Amino acid sequence: MTEFPHLSRRGFLTRTAAVGGALTVPGLLAACSKTDAGSAAAGLDKLKEQGYVRVAYANEAPYGYEENDQLKGEAPTLHREIFKALGVDELRPTFSEWDGLIPGLQAGKYDVISAGMAIIPERCEKALFSEPEFISPTALMVKQGNPKQLTDLASAKEAGAVIGVMSGAVEKSYATGAGISDGDIKTLQKPQDGADAVKGGRIDAFLLTGISLNWLAKNNSGLEVTDSFVPELDGVKQYSPGGAVFRQGSEELRDAFNRELKKITSDPTRYVQLIGEYGFGKDTIPPANLKTADLCRA
Repeated sequence: MTEFPHLSRRGFLTRTAAVGGALTVPGLLAACSKTDAGSAAAGLDKLKEQGYVRVAYANEAPYGYEENDQLKGEAPTLHREIFKALGVDELRPTFSEWDGLIPGLQAGKYDVISAGMAIIPERCEKALFSEPEFISPTALMVKQGNPKQLTDLASAKEAGAVIGVMSGAVEKSYATGAGISDGDIKTLQKPQDGADAVKGGRIDAFLLTGISLNWLAKNNSGLEVTDSFVPELDGVKQYSPGGAVFRQGSEELRDAFNRELKKITSDPTRYVQLIGEYGFGKDTIPPANLKTADLCRA
């Protein structure tokens, strides 16, 4: 797989055009407790006929989250635009804990995961990924002043730091790959849990994408985010590309989605107009030669 140059954190903080409106979902929380179960993979024709697509989100800002009965974030905004172009006007959301997203998809509780999920081989074995929607390097959230002077996972290992990661997320493999022992890795359920654990001194740093941590830092005083870095696994740089996720057997739907996605990622102005408000800029647009097929084989 082709390796790509390091992206600075500044690129992920671009704030330009406002997003083209959030999806209003009256009674969202009540609706999220119910799903239209069914194990058959939904095709595009079926979705167009019924007029909606069932999407799952993990309530992780800025990727996909609920606020004031609106589904917001990078993935729902981008996916709404794509499905409208495909003739499907409505996203019907379902909330899931992060580590329940793919099992819920496999069980037929929804048709697409709209959560900015990283594309990795283990997940490719269980579901179909779109082409990348964005790329994002990694960072550490630490207490203000960075008492242990952490800059990356190598420095965290050297300092004997206790690192927090989200349950089911790819960052645990980064920490393990850097030689940090299991006893120094703590699993948390939500991003805010990670921020709270750093504040409370239960962990020394919270490991997540720079996009997520900079968003989280807005609402958590006394914390700061390190400059982003690109972790490695077995000598291969990990850029954490994310995409939409479909049930196996949904190749036709995935391919139609990809065609519309390419129109957006090949147009930087449109890309930023759609999701710039959430911290995504021209530097988060995936390179044209970064392909899901390669990421799934890595």
